[in-house]
Amino acid sequence: MVNRIVFVVLISALAIILGQLWFTRGGLPTSSDLQRRLHAQLAANAKMQLANDQLASELSDLRDGLETVEEKARIELGMVKPNEILVQIAR
Repeated sequence: MVNRIVFVVLISALAIILGQLWFTRGGLPTSSDLQRRLHAQLAANAKMQLANDQLASELSDLRDGLETVEEKARIELGMVKPNEILVQIAR
């Protein structure tokens, strides 16, 4: 009789532990969803960090040298210095 009571108590404890593992807020499904979201956020952060690094590099170039400013003015605004001839090739 005592063996059956111990067996029932152990099975009940196992059922409670497994129920908490699967169905509570901090259980396995929630944990795996949070892991998936974390990996997605880390990937997005890495992508944004790369964009930030590129912008910081371009900003540094613009602050340090006039060559970059001149290049941007020529490409985006069509700047031409005095005594230069602009030649455009149509593709």
